Amino acid sequence: MTPLRFAAIGAGFWADYQLAGWREVPGVACVAVCDRDQAKAERFGVPAFDDPERMIAEVKPDFLDVITGVESHRSLVELAAKHRIPVVCQKPLAPTLADAEAMVAACRAAGVPLLVNENWRWQTPLRELHRVLESGVIGTPFRARIDMISGFPVFMNQPALAELEQFILTDLGSHTLDVARWLFGEARSVYCTTRRTLPNIKGENVATVVLEARPTTVLVQMAYAQNPLERECFPETLVFVEGDRGSAELCPGCVLKVTTADGTLARRVPPPQYPWANPAYAVVHSSVVPCLTDLAKHLRGEGTADTTGEDNLNTARLVFAAYESAAVNRVIHL
Repeated sequence: MTPLRFAAIGAGFWADYQLAGWREVPGVACVAVCDRDQAKAERFGVPAFDDPERMIAEVKPDFLDVITGVESHRSLVELAAKHRIPVVCQKPLAPTLADAEAMVAACRAAGVPLLVNENWRWQTPLRELHRVLESGVIGTPFRARIDMISGFPVFMNQPALAELEQFILTDLGSHTLDVARWLFGEARSVYCTTRRTLPNIKGENVATVVLEARPTTVLVQMAYAQNPLERECFPETLVFVEGDRGSAELCPGCVLKVTTADGTLARRVPPPQYPWANPAYAVVHSSVVPCLTDLAKHLRGEGTADTTGEDNLNTARLVFAAYESAAVNRVIHL
């Protein structure tokens, strides 16, 4: 297998986990890292740059991995398109829907893949829940609830998040609404309310979203309200699905319960453990590996990735429709 050579742009908080995840994928090698602060890029032990154009010219990578803040995603993806280099981009895809659409269009016009590191749907418990729903054992889902509610002091760990005018729907909603699409299909309408419950942040930190994804009505609840009673299962996503023949539930501790007329079967579906991952966040950190494995297969021409730019554009549309709904206090039909 000829290794895929990639160059990463961005050496901040998430780069450590992203590049560690890539090291678990056979036949893929990081050959350069670029960051405006070149000293940060140097810690990865590969050639370091502070200018993406120069890095592309010198390294000639097979693809780029954009691990920067959302504000730079469009310019870097369009840079990749200009050089006709496939690109992997972090979520959220873009700060506006117009930017997201332009990024997808640029890569489509250049004939290069745009892939998104949307790893949330690759979490082990969520993959197992998806298999249960696909099996039909609980019948047709008619109602579901997806909860990511935490008292974790996220603004202490990542203070820049407190400065965002739009926070939880772009940051966490990009994940949870993507999971809703993946599990239950495209929504036909969305209704959303938001709250800012902390005085020292600019954006919303609580959101409640109702999706009509016929035949399933999906309630998505998310919060970083810093309520200490809501820290127990962080960072797990909890899900309860009602079907016409039974129910399925993801409970704290990565426990999956399936209830039918025959009774309830409960089993643990824990994530794999990697030495580079924080054990407390293994359910999230470990999901990077299968996501990147899937993206690498796409880049080799071995199938279509789960999380293409075209697919993630639908998640972006849902996120910004939720903001519109909250602003006008009405249902938005999609």
